[in-house]
Amino acid sequence: MIKLQNIIKSYRTTELETLALNQVYLDIQQGEFVAVMGPSGCGKSTLLNVVGMVDKADSGDYLFNESYITQLKEYQLVEIRRQLLGFVFQSFNLIDDLSVFENVELPLLYQRVPRAQRKLKVREVLELVGLEARTNHKPGQLSGGQQQRVAIARAVVTDPKLILADEPTGNLDSRNGDEIMDMLLTLNEQGTTILMVTHSAENAAKAHRTIHMLDGQIVNSVARTEASAS
Repeated sequence: MIKLQNIIKSYRTTELETLALNQVYLDIQQGEFVAVMGPSGCGKSTLLNVVGMVDKADSGDYLFNESYITQLKEYQLVEIRRQLLGFVFQSFNLIDDLSVFENVELPLLYQRVPRAQRKLKVREVLELVGLEARTNHKPGQLSGGQQQRVAIARAVVTDPKLILADEPTGNLDSRNGDEIMDMLLTLNEQGTTILMVTHSAENAAKAHRTIHMLDGQIVNSVARTEASAS
């Protein structure tokens, strides 16, 4: 599903050039759950942004569903993001002035899904994350765990093929963090591919595979053992 070949990405200022990704090679199969770990500044979030087509690599090849992403125009990338990708962030990124229903509905509005169909789909995913009773609440009326559930509902409302999760439990206590991980695992069991950045070794151990990054490079890839899965 995802193939990165010799990806290089740097960020430049007037005084400094930082090499964020340095000759990265990565393959992710459809249906995999892959965790990314490493110290701050090692390139984890940059990797997520390149895979999510938010940032473009300076060089190298990126194949998504066997299509060369690096050759596509921005409007084509936007369409892929709308149709096939879902994003979950540490900071939730909900719109405070919108209700829970309206926050989750947004991606469907961008896709011009008919109103009746939107209503059914939003209710379906809010039931999935256990927030059907909070439909008319604003984000400020919810706990952190509930806000992250809304963010997950928004990410999955379009039935994406790939979810990109950047520290999805980073702002949550252990109980709420465990609930979010359980939701991601359920989505993965239903066939959604997941790429997750995390600092939590416990959460990473629940993925099929953990890749470790250092200084912009993938230094190893460790498959989950049956012992860690249980």
